[in-house]
Amino acid sequence: MSLICLSDYEAYAKDHLPKATWEYYAAGADDCCTRDDNLQAFRRIRLRPRMLRDVSVMDTRTTVLGTEISCPIGIAPTAFHCLAWPDGEKSTARAAETLNLCYVASTYSTCSVEEIVTAAPDGFRWFQLYVYRDRKLSEKLVHRVEALGFKALVLTVDVPYTGKRRSDIRNNFRLPPHLKVKNFEGVFEEHCGPDNYGVPVNTLDPSISWKDVHWLRSLTLLPIIIKGILTKEDAELAVEHGVQGIIVSNHGGRQLDGELATIDALSEVVDAVQGRIEVYIDGGIRTGSDVLKALALGAKCVFIGRPIVWGLAYKGEEGVRGVLQILADEFRLSMALSGCRNVSEINRNLIQFSKL
Repeated sequence: MSLICLSDYEAYAKDHLPKATWEYYAAGADDCCTRDDNLQAFRRIRLRPRMLRDVSVMDTRTTVLGTEISCPIGIAPTAFHCLAWPDGEKSTARAAETLNLCYVASTYSTCSVEEIVTAAPDGFRWFQLYVYRDRKLSEKLVHRVEALGFKALVLTVDVPYTGKRRSDIRNNFRLPPHLKVKNFEGVFEEHCGPDNYGVPVNTLDPSISWKDVHWLRSLTLLPIIIKGILTKEDAELAVEHGVQGIIVSNHGGRQLDGELATIDALSEVVDAVQGRIEVYIDGGIRTGSDVLKALALGAKCVFIGRPIVWGLAYKGEEGVRGVLQILADEFRLSMALSGCRNVSEINRNLIQFSKL
């Protein structure tokens, strides 16, 4: 089977994964309006290409927090990669290392952070963190990943409670017995009550607030990136609280249904921070031209989630490399056809919003 675009990988994964697993990865919250709008919003944006620019030599390299990556595409934190491929996150980490891209490992990984580092010792990694009622759980994770050489913490702030994901409720979705949230191995051994995606219900702390950013800064010297910002008000507060970056994100449409598509929120956030910190985006990126549009609107890098799982479902590490390489190649081509020879030439002059 020849897979030439990300939608080909999606079709393969849908056909080959168990129904409940597919729906866990694919579904959004409630009516899935935000999940779908993440995709549709990119289609409302048009490009204004420049001609006769001599694009015989192209350069897609950029930096995130001072580290050079081969192109402005990274792997967003997504849970339970072993549901899609036996080696799970280890395969994902190796693919990112090979292509010199940033991989944000999820707290809810089915491989431990130690296993991920062993699989790809030279990889460039950030760690995605939640704040728990038991602060010691979060604190121990911070110290573990700092000691392992992770380069930043990605604090996810849009899950004070888990969104209503109807497919998971209907399917009574649970991790199969042979899989665990490996970063919490041994922590909840005595728990015998209901769980929520592999950990006891009510483990996450809904009282999380901006004061917890100060608490997190007191624990570590790692840069802190806040994931889940969609408004200028919160972007300004993020800058005031001394974080180093923002990921404009709506959790793939899995939390509050009906909220802004991420690409529609991006300009507002970029304008609010005024270059004081870096801004990234996830949600709905499926083609190289989507990457180009996000950068033109001010994103420093994009992160992709679901397509990584599709790649895993196809051929593990090889499938993830395939997904990332297709997106990188499409991005390079979109740059060239728009008259951009390097990332620094991408700007808002490339963008026109559709009047349709």
